Amino acid sequence: MDPTPAQAEAGLPEVSPRRRQHILGALLQGVSRSFYLTLRILPKHLREPLGLAYLLARAADSIADTRIIPPDDRMEHLQTFRQQVAGPARLSSLQGLEQGLTGQQSIPAERALLSSLPEAFSLLEGLSEVDGHRVRTVLQTLMVGMEFDLTNFPPEDSGEIGTIENAATLDGYTYQVAGCVGQFWTEISIAHVSALRHWDHQRMSALGVQFGKALQMTNVLRDCPKDLRIGRCYLPLDQLARFGVTPHDLLDPQTGPKARPVLVHGIETALGHYAAAEEYILSIPRRCPRLRLAALWPVLIGLGTLSRLAGNQRWLDPQSPSRVSRSWVYSMILLSLPAVVSDIALRLWLGRLQRKVEAGIS
Repeated sequence: MDPTPAQAEAGLPEVSPRRRQHILGALLQGVSRSFYLTLRILPKHLREPLGLAYLLARAADSIADTRIIPPDDRMEHLQTFRQQVAGPARLSSLQGLEQGLTGQQSIPAERALLSSLPEAFSLLEGLSEVDGHRVRTVLQTLMVGMEFDLTNFPPEDSGEIGTIENAATLDGYTYQVAGCVGQFWTEISIAHVSALRHWDHQRMSALGVQFGKALQMTNVLRDCPKDLRIGRCYLPLDQLARFGVTPHDLLDPQTGPKARPVLVHGIETALGHYAAAEEYILSIPRRCPRLRLAALWPVLIGLGTLSRLAGNQRWLDPQSPSRVSRSWVYSMILLSLPAVVSDIALRLWLGRLQRKVEAGIS
């Protein structure tokens, strides 16, 4: 396949079909087994724009999180990456990012991803104009959230803890790092799946935003002990203050009961978003089981995680993580295969998980 004019102008390499398959297959699997599973179940024509968007977002996230590099330098690299996303991408700039970052990256899969940036951007330039615009837009929004992390929180080894002021700021952040993905997913799905052409774009995009926020709120609450130890407190400062708790207090797992009302409020917020995610899933026609499964699996895992978090009395202890087991995930996948085509079965299953979470915080 001959390179497009944009690829040729940028000096980007031509990507063979075999290499394309590797980038959207083994390379993606190496940096995210869970998303790779979701991608594989999707209809084939959705895999490239969604998989490519994920890979480029993962590369940006790797730039933002390479702790051996000072935050100011990471911000500079991230802005360079942002310029490449906005386009036109330049091979020399991408090679500069690779040279400046791969030597600092200790995880082989992350190094392989950063080394593949010229090819990934070549694939981006090869997308249709509309899909390329959608991918660039969601990446730009995601990087706003990454830049917020770099500017709002102190260096990871400073011994200090940065905070988020209030629930409104947290809600805006969850949109930037996840809600926008639900919106992007909806736009791509409507464009490529004829069975979804009847969807109300505005309504489904709004549900998609809440879908993404549900998953991110779950991550925020689950990862609280780990994030605190790198200087990041995503629990709103005004809510903590209401119960006489400081971010530094949260480093002591014994503070868990005192701070539990803040956790409960976060879980309740997430449950509200999961209700929208359920509506989103059930709006996908039953004749699109692959698309339903791709949306269902992260919701089931998220609700399962919230259930464990709600019942975890040592939720602030990094040695007591609130996670579903791998065997639980495999069982969930097997059970979902016959259930996905039944609205009644899905409502019962999701409702049971939601009630279990509610019982844990009552």
